[in-house]
Amino acid sequence: MKLTGAEMVVKALEQNGVKIVFGYPGASNCPIIDKLSFSSIKHILTRNEQGAAHMASGYARVTKEVGVCTATSGPGATNLITGIATAYMDSVPVVALTGQVTTGLIGKDAFQEVDITGATLPFTKHSYLVKRIEDIPRIVNEAFHIAGTGRPGPVLIDFPMDILKAVCDYPEETPEINIRGYKLTGKANESQIKKIAEAIKDAKKPVILAGGGIVISDAVDEFRQLIKATDIPVVSTMMGIGVLPSSSPRCYGMIGSHGARRANIILNRADVVVVMGSRLGDRSVAHADGFKNNKKVIHIDIDPAEIGKNVVPDIPVVGDIKDVIDQLMPLVEGYKADPAWIAEADGVRESATRPLVTEDTGFVNPKYFMQRLSDKTNSEIYVSTEVGQNQIWAANYFNFTTPRSLLTSGGFGTMGYGLPAAIGAATAAEKPVVAVMGDGSFQMDMPELGTMTQWHIPVKMVVFENDRLGMVHEHQYLLYNSNYQAVTLDGSPDFCKLAGAYGIPSSVITENSETDKGIDELMNAEGSYLLVVKVDPFEPTGDALNENRMPKKEAE
Repeated sequence: MKLTGAEMVVKALEQNGVKIVFGYPGASNCPIIDKLSFSSIKHILTRNEQGAAHMASGYARVTKEVGVCTATSGPGATNLITGIATAYMDSVPVVALTGQVTTGLIGKDAFQEVDITGATLPFTKHSYLVKRIEDIPRIVNEAFHIAGTGRPGPVLIDFPMDILKAVCDYPEETPEINIRGYKLTGKANESQIKKIAEAIKDAKKPVILAGGGIVISDAVDEFRQLIKATDIPVVSTMMGIGVLPSSSPRCYGMIGSHGARRANIILNRADVVVVMGSRLGDRSVAHADGFKNNKKVIHIDIDPAEIGKNVVPDIPVVGDIKDVIDQLMPLVEGYKADPAWIAEADGVRESATRPLVTEDTGFVNPKYFMQRLSDKTNSEIYVSTEVGQNQIWAANYFNFTTPRSLLTSGGFGTMGYGLPAAIGAATAAEKPVVAVMGDGSFQMDMPELGTMTQWHIPVKMVVFENDRLGMVHEHQYLLYNSNYQAVTLDGSPDFCKLAGAYGIPSSVITENSETDKGIDELMNAEGSYLLVVKVDPFEPTGDALNENRMPKKEAE
């Protein structure tokens, strides 16, 4: 069967089970856009290419499928870069399809030409430049295989326009995937797993640090069985939130510079830490020596490059978390963590958890708001966040009960992620999606309100409005002697009027006593809704590792 290059691309996408492509058209990717219209695949027009990449990420996170986005050459392709890097840092499977100038113009500074394959090599699992039409089926299949296997991540395919328009026979059989040098991690070393079991049994104060690798490997059920059997206290990274319900007796919260004080204290007191599926990034582990501090560290990860990169472990284990837990379970059968250690950890939780302000103060306490949102929805929602204070309030105060319920940019810290990720998730989600944003990050997202409206995608939106970049404001208090510069958001629009211009209903709450009513309006509205939550500009992010947080009131 003779097909054009663009028809080959679409056929290969269909064979890989693609249902939705998020993107923005231009001359060089128009052949793909044109052929998508004759396929079973839905193309969702976004308002910016970066939004398309984030939507593909949000879709991938909730479906466990590979998300797909597309953009034209030059500035369209470069607009994808932040979204691709965001997916790379959080190990999200995304395939990005970019158009390129015709083959004969490559390297001649043609209109809208850029070396997007070279530009993205540092933050993709692989980048392809298609040089022959015959290679399209193989390359597309390889891209999906690479993106979704091992440690997942983004792959980019760059298609010159002449190749998309050329004609060739499509192979009757799907090409066999045989990628030289791409080997998946095998079964974990049994002797190393025996060492893990011995270390746990010898420990007086063991702790498991749960990372996003548990979620990615679909090992949540196995992990919960391990904790139920052993009673070992669990702390998590941001990407590991939800592997245990936040309300679980053995879950002590998120660690790190913006984590829960109780989690950091318990981690510091441990004598054995089993790290499962975490990069041990700097926001979780600021100082490697301090992290080890008279404790034995066991690091389990599917990616050998991550083991020892930030903290040198005593027992390194390369392997898939699910396989490791399956091998570990019989070796720790009958083991229970020391009740004295459990009592100590519970005591830390009680003493290090501060009561929230719930009386009216002229503002809404965002931490209380997140607790009430969790309570009133029974945590049966997806929460997509931006980066900044809103992200930390959501991570620490919403009771996440299931994995993949928190959609956030954990590794790259991308403002402008939350709303498009929520839109992508909402195209496939079986439960409501709530985008939690600050007023600064929302103003990076606002054009995507048009995407929501055009495609009738229901997203509930919460904007914490404090008229400034809250985390930077706090940073300037702590490190720059309260010299607040380039941090206030004077000139911000009336967000309710803005939502109204897109036909989206909205409301504003200004007191804690209005919280439940506001949440009811948000969640009971048919379709999309915007709730503006007025927040004290001096509301601290949290009280994690440092008691010296910004006071509630200080003269600017």
